[in-house]
Amino acid sequence: NSLGKSTIPELDFHRIENGNVDEGVIKQIKKSGSVVIRNVFPRERAEAWFQSLEDYVQENDYFSKQKEGLDRYFSDLKSDRPQIYGIYWSKAQIEARQDEAMAKTRSFLNRLWDFESNGKKYFHPDRECTYADRIRMREPGDQSLGLSPHMDAGSVERWLDPAYERTYSRIFETEWEKYNPYSGAFRYEAEGIDSPAVCRAFRTWQGWTALSSQGPGDGTLQLIPCIDTIAYILMRPMLEDVPEEVLCGAEPGRAQAVTAEWHSLLLRGLVSIPRVEPGDTVWWHSDVVHGVEDIHQGNQMSSVIYIGAAPLCERNQTFLERQKPCFLEGRSSPDFAEEDYERDFQGRAVMEDLTPLGRKQMGFDSW
Repeated sequence: NSLGKSTIPELDFHRIENGNVDEGVIKQIKKSGSVVIRNVFPRERAEAWFQSLEDYVQENDYFSKQKEGLDRYFSDLKSDRPQIYGIYWSKAQIEARQDEAMAKTRSFLNRLWDFESNGKKYFHPDRECTYADRIRMREPGDQSLGLSPHMDAGSVERWLDPAYERTYSRIFETEWEKYNPYSGAFRYEAEGIDSPAVCRAFRTWQGWTALSSQGPGDGTLQLIPCIDTIAYILMRPMLEDVPEEVLCGAEPGRAQAVTAEWHSLLLRGLVSIPRVEPGDTVWWHSDVVHGVEDIHQGNQMSSVIYIGAAPLCERNQTFLERQKPCFLEGRSSPDFAEEDYERDFQGRAVMEDLTPLGRKQMGFDSW
């Protein structure tokens, strides 16, 4: 904003751990659909993970093995492909996903949702399912690896899928002020169109954990920190200036693009996240528009592990059954292109690297 203060709420992990998060902060998080949670992990540990990942990538000759990717999910976004590695099963990623501090963080975030009503539990807020995602390692000076603003969790599906129709019914009935973006009632049933990198799990929050210092200008995350933007995006194709067959940036099997052509008013609200340090985490609701800066003007690698929140529900249990053999065999996570770089990687995480909590989160043990 004009005062130079970030519009993205910030919170220290110790407040979550001690159960004393201010109600005003919770309101800010829910209104913006985003939050920076600091000090989830000690800085030294996050930096050690970064070094471990660099070693893992280099010692296994990742770059020479990298063939042409099958991932076309972002193909219609204007920026070139971001520097995201098809790595899912490094020990660093496993450790971060199954850590108790991460579990407490995600439990807090899941509980910002309405997860049960009239005796029916839509999902279990304190039991997490591991959704294996990738890593970002963006080199300083890079000018080609941004990601233009978009929204995940479906594009055309938001207008066509029956579960989404019920999720967004208030908006489609032009009562957008009454829409509850944190209702778990139908969203977990929404079906995405089959395509590499279309998420088929139910995530309450997308997120990542910083392994390096990064902030505005460092080729990092940008958000429109306003949960109500979904109403504008869903109603935009209904306006008179839009041809009947156009859904304003929505294409089957792709991310929902948010473009200057159709959404210029929204894009005025796009901001870079505040500076974060190793061990900090960033979270955003799946209805929040986000992207990655086009240019990395910093002087060090901008690196993160993508870890979102996917609470236990029938949909996510089904996903775990598909994901388990991928972990055991070193194949790509089932939502992503079948690049399978890690099949023969030395130092890949195995069953013995899973803690009791990690085994439950991966679906190998019951809760």
